[in-house]
Amino acid sequence: MRLKLFPQRPDHPLADSKELKRILAEILVDRPVNAIEELTGWYQSLKHAENFRLDNYLDVIRQLDDAAQPHLLRLERDYLYSPQLSALEEQRLWTESYNYWGEVAALYGLCVQRANLDPKSKGTDRFKESLPLVMARVQVALGTQVRWLAYRYAPVGEDLWSKLGETYMAAEAASQAQKSVQLYPSRRGLTSVAQQYVHTLVFFTSSMDSLLPRQIDLADRLVAHFSPGFVFSRDHRPASVYWVDAAGGLAPTRLARRPGMSRPGLRFFSPGTALTALTELIHLVERGEVPPDLNFGGEYPPRVLLPVLQHLRVYWALRPPQRRYQRHPVKTRMVVVHGFDSSHAVFAGAAGNLTEEAGVQHWLVQNVSLGGFRACVDDSKGHQVTLGSLFSMQPEGGDNWLLGVARRYNRLARGHAVVGVQVLSRRAKSVELQPRRSGFSTAVPGIHLRDGGEPDLVRIVLPQGSFNVRESLDFNLDGRHCVLIPVELEESGVDYEIARFREQSPG
Repeated sequence: MRLKLFPQRPDHPLADSKELKRILAEILVDRPVNAIEELTGWYQSLKHAENFRLDNYLDVIRQLDDAAQPHLLRLERDYLYSPQLSALEEQRLWTESYNYWGEVAALYGLCVQRANLDPKSKGTDRFKESLPLVMARVQVALGTQVRWLAYRYAPVGEDLWSKLGETYMAAEAASQAQKSVQLYPSRRGLTSVAQQYVHTLVFFTSSMDSLLPRQIDLADRLVAHFSPGFVFSRDHRPASVYWVDAAGGLAPTRLARRPGMSRPGLRFFSPGTALTALTELIHLVERGEVPPDLNFGGEYPPRVLLPVLQHLRVYWALRPPQRRYQRHPVKTRMVVVHGFDSSHAVFAGAAGNLTEEAGVQHWLVQNVSLGGFRACVDDSKGHQVTLGSLFSMQPEGGDNWLLGVARRYNRLARGHAVVGVQVLSRRAKSVELQPRRSGFSTAVPGIHLRDGGEPDLVRIVLPQGSFNVRESLDFNLDGRHCVLIPVELEESGVDYEIARFREQSPG
């Protein structure tokens, strides 16, 4: 009776409104990474706080989470766009951001658990008004962790898929899954638990392992824009493309692999009107137009937007992308050198001068096809592969070098990763190209891709920034002199670009 007449006060400093106000004021002006680190510490301490009434407990968490949003945005921008971040700084930004979202998701989930354990208390009664917002924030926090894992090409574990599915199923059971809420005061527009769940499913099934981190950020914003057009239902419809077992803790899967027997958590989804809207946007961007209502977090020229839009169209298509060539399992080692300069040396006949110090690596090839191969690499010694990197490769025991580009990258456990490489040429040859401008000019190194491409075009790999559509080049092709007339830039990579030229006899 004494405890009921005189309820105990919370034993946490944030229960004091003046102290909470002071801490929030300090957090708002602190450095972003320090602010997020401090907020994560407060969340960890709140897990063990006692005697908070549930609605007051949620209010403290919500205010801290609101204060964190501008800092989190800044950390993400710094991680993606700061050119001078050290590996240690990059790791800290990633860790603080990823851990923050995990801690805040756990606290919001704890609020829901407390409400279920004590459904008749006054605090729970007031908390119920905020339930749709709480569950939407859980879904966003977990989905953001999926995005941060994608930035590092790391796998999404079953525990994360389980939490995402459980939150959606709980919201659906409480008839809260479709209820619209404003997620944060700083974010425009309304969303719902279901919409955020679909956003994460679409993001994951859009094959982010073949995009660069900046492109992943852009793709995520496009997914947010188009995901309301996706159809998500209990029923397997003719247009369904993917399925997910929300209660099973499994990743979403293409319907090329059937889900088997019906289960309570089984859901199907398809692009719906999103694919048509995406195609229309591609046509606009191809004409050089970018609609002003799209929130990309910055201004992007069409040449940056277009590859990401085209990538999404491939993976949202009603029919999955087909492999051009059949894969064959193998187990063989391969010597690999990285970058344009090393590759130019290789195809100039100077491969014997390359050493371990010059970046020579050894990969274990797992399967091959006519178009490329898949290999396991050591990711523990700072040898992370960058998508778009150029490589020269020689199979163990062979004498022929291949030229290729990294197209996919996935981190595995224990410091290993898997890289997917597209072979550009099996008969590449280093050349020297002479610009035909008047006056003196230095020769430009190039790598002639002597296989692949159109018969009437010559494809040359050049150092990045070397291609000029207004400048023809002289070079000797198989012992005879010719002039290369520039046609177009086919691709630009980390330290190289691939250009197409039309061959012409010297006049």
